[in-house]
Order: sequence, then structure tokens, then C-alpha cells
Amino acid sequence: MAKINLEELLVGKKMEPRYMEYNWRDVALYALAVGAGRNDLMYTYEKYLKALPTYGTIPYWGTVNVRPYQWMPLPASMLADEIIKPTISFLNMDHEIIMYRPIDPIKGTFQYQDVITDVYDRGEGKGAVVKTRIDVRDEAGNMVCTNYSTTFFHEAGGFGGKPMPKSDVVIPDREPDFELDDYISPVQNLLYRLTGDTNLVHVDPEYAQKMGFETSFMQGLCSFGFSCRLAIQALIPGEPERMTRMAAQMSSVLFPDTPVRLQLWKIDDHKAFFRFMNLTNNKPVLNRGVFEWK
Repeated sequence: MAKINLEELLVGKKMEPRYMEYNWRDVALYALAVGAGRNDLMYTYEKYLKALPTYGTIPYWGTVNVRPYQWMPLPASMLADEIIKPTISFLNMDHEIIMYRPIDPIKGTFQYQDVITDVYDRGEGKGAVVKTRIDVRDEAGNMVCTNYSTTFFHEAGGFGGKPMPKSDVVIPDREPDFELDDYISPVQNLLYRLTGDTNLVHVDPEYAQKMGFETSFMQGLCSFGFSCRLAIQALIPGEPERMTRMAAQMSSVLFPDTPVRLQLWKIDDHKAFFRFMNLTNNKPVLNRGVFEWK
């Protein structure tokens, strides 16, 4: 029996338009959720407040102050979930955010709608990958950022679709130019969950085990936010508004209560490659990362 051609079925499908209101407390909570500390008042104190650019990823999974209200407003990639009906959990494979303007840190409204742009076939038994785009605008309709994300479905390969393109990021074969150590706290997943990612695999150990994992684990976009904050600290300290693009592949599961390290290789005056490492097993959590600024 021929498999359903997921590319023909899914590309161009959209979720309904959504609106997300936020204020300075949401921006500060996000910063704390991605590891901001007592000295990071720029991200946590309204007197000096600047938004971390990766706050712009919140619409991908966000549930806080979203209209129309849903307990978990799933991204468009989950339209594939209804068709494939996987028996094990889907996985986010990578994420990219492109910034067009700084996020207003005091208050605002994100307007957004996500669409499936591509479906890639990794072959029989190797799964399929669904790519989505979310354009995020402010209340005046100005573009704030664009998010691209891919979701891997283990059980959907072999339908004859196009292969997934390979990353053009090659980590240099030399020591990093910068290394910054940090720590994922024992409650980091619970704190990040308050920013809107209410996926049960990140909070409920029994559900995570049912989905094939050891226990509940960190949100990939939390690691993404950690990496953004640390990269700004190393490359453009005090000026998050200069970041223009960030992307990375999600390589391995990270659990709370874990030491981590961001490794950065400066490529030119406006670009660096990075890896976000789990120091307990020396495996990359995020790999083939790129951080760009103006």
C-alpha cells in the first residue's frame, strides 16, 4: 500500500491567526527562564529593560495571553501528527530566528500565523521532517521576526519526497574563541514552562517515559535562549538589539540539574558558529549553531 504523500497534503497548510499580549513581567520571566542571573538587570529590571531576541520564539509554543485561547496552541507541524498518528514522541530538529527590529520590552502584542513550508523525506524507516514558518508582527503590523522550525516524525518516511538539505555550518577544527559556562537548574524546565511551553514531556515524568524518554527533560528552545544570552554576553555585550539571526540543530536531550557550556568560533566581524554542550557527557545539546549581528 502506497504511503500518503505528506508534501502534497501538508505544504501551504496554516493554523489560525493568533494574538499574544505581553508586558515587561513576561519579558523578565523569559530571561530568568533562560538563565539570567542577579547581574543581568538589563533583562530583568524594568528600569533598564531590554528583551532577549529569542523572546520572539515564544509564539511557536506560547500559551500565555494568547487569543483565541487554547491550552496548548500547537504549531502547524502538528497537522502532520493528526495524519501520521505516531506511537512515539515527535522531536524538534532545529530552529532559526531572523530579527527585523528589537522587541518592545515594556508591553506589546505579537500577531502571528504559522504555515508549513516544506516536508522532507528521510527514507523508509528513517522518518519525515516538517518545516514551518511563523512571521511575528507587532500591533502596528511591523515585522518583528521570523521563526523557522523543523519537526521530526519517526514513522513517516518513505513517501517519495525530497531529501532534507544539509546544514552549511562547519564548526572549525580549532579551539573555540570563547567558552562560557552556565548551569541548568533542577527546576529550569518548570520555570521555562511558565513562558508558555506546556508540552507534558517537559513536566510529567510518567508521560515522558510513555513517549520513550527517561524522564521529563528540557525544552529545546530553552537551550536556544540560554545560547542566545551567552552569545550576546561574549560577542555584543549589552546590545541584544544588534542580533540579526540565530539558528541551531537540536542534537541531544538535556535534563535539568546539568552544567552546560557555550562554545563560540568567530567567523568574521558579524558571524560566529557555536555549540551548546552538556558537560556531564560532553555531548552537544545544540550543534551547528550560527549567531549573526549587525
